[in-house]
Amino acid sequence: MHRRIFLKSAPIAAVFGLGGLMRLPKIRSGPNILLFVVDDMGWGDVGYHGSQIRTPFIDRLVQNGVELDQHYVWPQCTPTRLSLITGRYSSRFGVYAATNNPVMPLDTPTIASNFKRCGYSTGLSGKWHLGSDYEHGPRKYGFDHSYGNMTGACHPYSHTYRKGQFQRTWHRNEKRIDQKGHTTDLITREAIRWVADQKEPWFLYVPFTAVHTPIGAPQEWMDSYQDVKFDEDPKINESKRRYAAMVSHMDSAIQKIIKKVDRLGFLENTLVIFFSDNGSFYPKGPEGHQYGGDPPLISYAVGSNKPLRGEKSTTYEGGIRVPAFVYWKGRLPSNKVTEPISAVDWMPVFMHLAGYQPKGNPHWDGMNIWPLLNGNIEKLKPRTIYICYDGGMKALRFGDWKLVRMGDTEWARQQMPGKDRSDRLYNIAKDPYEKINLAPKKSDILAQLQGLLRDEIKKDERAIRDIWK
Repeated sequence: MHRRIFLKSAPIAAVFGLGGLMRLPKIRSGPNILLFVVDDMGWGDVGYHGSQIRTPFIDRLVQNGVELDQHYVWPQCTPTRLSLITGRYSSRFGVYAATNNPVMPLDTPTIASNFKRCGYSTGLSGKWHLGSDYEHGPRKYGFDHSYGNMTGACHPYSHTYRKGQFQRTWHRNEKRIDQKGHTTDLITREAIRWVADQKEPWFLYVPFTAVHTPIGAPQEWMDSYQDVKFDEDPKINESKRRYAAMVSHMDSAIQKIIKKVDRLGFLENTLVIFFSDNGSFYPKGPEGHQYGGDPPLISYAVGSNKPLRGEKSTTYEGGIRVPAFVYWKGRLPSNKVTEPISAVDWMPVFMHLAGYQPKGNPHWDGMNIWPLLNGNIEKLKPRTIYICYDGGMKALRFGDWKLVRMGDTEWARQQMPGKDRSDRLYNIAKDPYEKINLAPKKSDILAQLQGLLRDEIKKDERAIRDIWK
């Protein structure tokens, strides 16, 4: 849906004063940071991208905030979260895919630990997945308070993972607890309780378990899609309806948290960030997708990355380019940023806003894009954005150009005809859906990006030795 269309929707100024710029008091401290990360939500799963799925509150925030049209993450959840929280590509730690193993040494500087150095309170309510044992939980990396699930997925009602060591890891402050209720509601309730006890400045990280499988939503949200037809196949239609209900439930949860922040008088001094950790995927085979937990919740369809190519666990756009925006009431003008940015950029942005001065070289792979977000500049100089996946699948953006290295992944074997897994080259500005491989015609540009990719791989090798020595 184009911006000029949804600007005509319901009056926005009535929703917590989300309207235009206004005279505001001087910021009392570094701004509060409210960071939402959703799980496995595809490009085509938000209303402002024209979806059948209703996300009215997210759409309003985008309308009055800064839409990030080319926000890149990694193809799976652990690498994205590691890159986000450290400001370093997860490959620097030797991490390329989702894992329950510890992924960073206990002394690793993180967004949370750096915020604490600046006098912030730090809280997490939701999914961790950066080491699923409690010895590597959020409080070991700078969070004052932590709550939710430690693992990669979580049944929405029983709060369980796959059978085994980490089947029951729902916790508060790394102590296992048992609770009743839907995970989205519990995460929301904890976030609201935590922020109500804070004095400024604070950093609240809310990584929802939604909308990762297993997919389930309260009946009232299921009923809201009773008359919507997503597909002719009854099983797919039911799965899509359940998925849509889970997305809309999460949208409402975001509204509740921000409404509380507003009632507490914090909103005018709070920067809100939202993005998905990777694209959605397509369940394969007649058995559908369940991913553990009890009772079984089988899905025959989940989200959509359309019109982008690819899916979760690939480095095509559908796997790594996600819905994203920032919102700061009255301080950031409504805008759409089309420059490529990365999850690793948030560390330098946050530290700039908090006034943090690192001692020595922090080795961040991102850059401070705040001048782009606040409208002081419109373009960035071409720079490298680097993304990997297990099995050697890689991507590298430089300006409008993107290199995709196929590697030896299951997806590559299925999708690539014959044995042709040579590097692909795309001009994303002209070909955002990656339909035309220009590698044969643009050998000079291909060689340039291959050289940049070699440089990043060498940085990985050096960093892994240094980090894990």
